[in-house]
Amino acid sequence: MGDREKNVGFAAALNILFTVIEIIGGLLTNSLALLADALHDFVDSFALIIAWLAEKKAKQPTTSKMTFGYRRLSLLSAGFTAIVIIAGSLLVISQAIPRLVNPEPVNAEGVILIAIIGVTINGLGYFRLKKGMSQSEKILSWHLMEDTLGWIVLLTGAVIMKFWNEPVIDPIMTIGFMIFVLWGASKNAKETLNILLEGVPAYIDIDKVRKAILSIEGVKRVHDIHIWSLEGETVILTAHVVENKYLQEPDTIKQSIKSELKRHHIEHSTLELEGEGVCSETVCVLNR
Repeated sequence: MGDREKNVGFAAALNILFTVIEIIGGLLTNSLALLADALHDFVDSFALIIAWLAEKKAKQPTTSKMTFGYRRLSLLSAGFTAIVIIAGSLLVISQAIPRLVNPEPVNAEGVILIAIIGVTINGLGYFRLKKGMSQSEKILSWHLMEDTLGWIVLLTGAVIMKFWNEPVIDPIMTIGFMIFVLWGASKNAKETLNILLEGVPAYIDIDKVRKAILSIEGVKRVHDIHIWSLEGETVILTAHVVENKYLQEPDTIKQSIKSELKRHHIEHSTLELEGEGVCSETVCVLNR
């Protein structure tokens, strides 16, 4: 089992465990914030299981029909997770708004205890996933980070309720937390869509890549650069390179360019070398 699959499975197990704790705690303390987050985590648990299954499938080898294998399933699971998180957050907000008008008493001591457990469990999951490079791991790590921060806020609010007896704090925290969740999930969903549409990954600067190629001795120009990613981790580049040593040192120039590209997190590249005056499919490079 690969690291990504283990990490996603670990996050799923944590989420399911804590969902049960939240449901019990929310019913015992009458805290909407706990019950709302329990609903949120229940939906997330389903999304995490889908993500875990996708990560397992993505490890299967390539075939004559699937020459890239199933690695993009990881990206699809990331998109699905983002959609579920956004939908769940909107549902929680809709349930919290009525309590702003009619707040109900909350057992602050019980909330404090569960919040401490929440910070510990979600923080553990976040540190496990934060080093992952795939888009799925990024979205899941963000989710665990916002859950950790949310529990810190919930802990703070519970302490305030214990000493000032203001139950309206409970729905206020719920709404504020969900808005934060929506902000983070929307950002990740945008990048997931960008990768699905084969856009340049956010952490790749195409202008710097172009300059890096041009910095290689013998390279005159570069055009038709295409950069995309399979799943947010594996970056692929294709480009036409015009150089003035085409007949003498083609392999040397290719190797130099590929080595430079690796410094920009591009491990897979396909380069078409052209001599000056050669017409490619889309551009005719003229002698100057």
